[in-house]
Amino acid sequence: MNTATLKLDTLTCPSCMLKIEAAARNVPGVDQDTVRVSFANSKVTFRFDEDLTDAQTVANAIEKIGYPVLSTRTAVQR
Repeated sequence: MNTATLKLDTLTCPSCMLKIEAAARNVPGVDQDTVRVSFANSKVTFRFDEDLTDAQTVANAIEKIGYPVLSTRTAVQR
């Protein structure tokens, strides 16, 4: 499992957080229990199975629902 952090454009409301969490959790390979959106920092973090998905796929899912992703950082777990 790898951990990714996506920097989002400024979040404006708590319902945005819920939509982003749902979009990330719906990507196959994302550990649903680890998806966390920080309203204060405009970031989403999650763990994922690198054999099933990658951070860019999750970023694309979030952008598809209308929330721009500004940057992606992945930490590889050994």
